[in-house]
Order: sequence, then C-alpha cells, then structure tokens
Amino acid sequence: MEDNPVRQPDDANGSPSAPDQRPFAGKLSRYARPALIAGASIAVVCIALLIIIFILDSFNAATYSMTGKSVQDATDEARDIRDTYAGVRIGTIIGLVVSGVVALAGAVVLYLNRGTAPKEEYDDGEDVDFDDLAGQ
Repeated sequence: MEDNPVRQPDDANGSPSAPDQRPFAGKLSRYARPALIAGASIAVVCIALLIIIFILDSFNAATYSMTGKSVQDATDEARDIRDTYAGVRIGTIIGLVVSGVVALAGAVVLYLNRGTAPKEEYDDGEDVDFDDLAGQ
C-alpha cells in the first residue's frame, strides 16, 4: 500500500473502521476521564464554598454575640442569623455528594478499562519535531 495518512479499510467490505466491539464499560471510558476531572474540580469548589460559609457564619455569630446576645437564643433574630446561609450550605453539600459520586464512577470506569486502549494501527515511524512544524 502507499505510504499516506489515510486509513485503509479494516475489513473485507471496505468500511474504514470496524464497529466498536468493546463491552459496555469500554464504551463509557470515553466519558470517564472528563467526568473524573469535572467531578473532582466541582468537589474542590464545593469544599472551598463550605469553608467560606463556615467563616461567614462564625463572623455573623461573633458579631451578634458582641451585643450580649447568643445566636442560639429562641428569638426570630437569632434564627434568621442561623438560617442565613442554610440554602447555600444544603446546595453545596448536595453538589459535593453528586460530584464525588461522578468522580468516583469515572475513576472506577478508568480503573476497569486500564490497559485496554486500542492499538494504533497507523504509524509510519516518522517523528515530527518542532523544527519540522515551524518550517525551519
């Protein structure tokens, strides 16, 4: 065959690529790495947001207690201060759990499919370095 970058037919009927015969988990491996990266990134953001919420809650409680009142009192004002970031806290915890599950699932799929990457069929043995690309 000629030495060119066009893939040659793999089977007798002339189709340029054979159908994907990998198991179901192998088909998921295409999405596993982005899911792992996105899940881990979102989990880090959620943890940082929870730390910020903790600091803000502590600051609000300290500021409120400087007047001699306690944030644990049964008053409406104390309850409002306690519930200031409740929705954000719950949403962040849910986001942390979901992103952790997504990252864990991506890691499991990558682990199950380790070493099963398809073999590259086209390799002409020619190395291209920066000088070739730059035209020098």
